[in-house]
Amino acid sequence: MKNGLVQVYTGDGKGKTTAAIGQGIRSAGRGLKVVMIQFLKSCDTGELHICNQLGDCFKIVRFEKKRGFFWTLNEKEIAELKTEVNKALEYAQEIMKKEECDVLILDEIMAVIHNNLIDERFICELIQKKPQSIELILTGRDAPKGIVDLADYVSEIIPVKHPMEKGISARKGIEY
Repeated sequence: MKNGLVQVYTGDGKGKTTAAIGQGIRSAGRGLKVVMIQFLKSCDTGELHICNQLGDCFKIVRFEKKRGFFWTLNEKEIAELKTEVNKALEYAQEIMKKEECDVLILDEIMAVIHNNLIDERFICELIQKKPQSIELILTGRDAPKGIVDLADYVSEIIPVKHPMEKGISARKGIEY
C-alpha cells in the first residue's frame, strides 16, 4: 500500500469492531493482508470462525487467556492481563517493523488505555512510527485526544437506540 493512514472507530454505540472487521474484509477482498489483534476479548465470537476460514489474508490474534470482564478481575488477574497486553503490543510493533501486513487492526485498544493497562503515549508513538505501507485501525470507546489528533479518519458511533433498553440480551451471531 502506498499511503497507509490511521483510522479510529470510537463512541458508545455498537459497531466499532464490526466496522473494523468490515474494513478488513474489504481490504482482504482486494488482496491486502490483514492482521487484527483483539484486546480484552476472550470469549468465542463469530468473527473468529469466518476469519479462520480466510487463511492468512485475514488473521485474528488474541494473547489473553479466558477470564471475566475487566471490572470483575482481582489485582493478580489484572497484572497477568497487563503482561498479556504488553506481549500483544510487542507483536504489533514487530508486525509494523517487518511490514508483515497491509492493514493492522488493534481492536479495543482504547479500553486498554482507559483501564490503565498501557499509557496513551505508547499508542501515540506507535502511530508516529507506523510505516507508510500500513493502514492502522484502532477501536474502542473514549478515544483519547492525542490519538484523535494523530488519526486521519475518526468515526464516532453513537447509540440512538439499543435492544438492551428493552431487556434483550446479547445474541449469538449479532453481538458476538
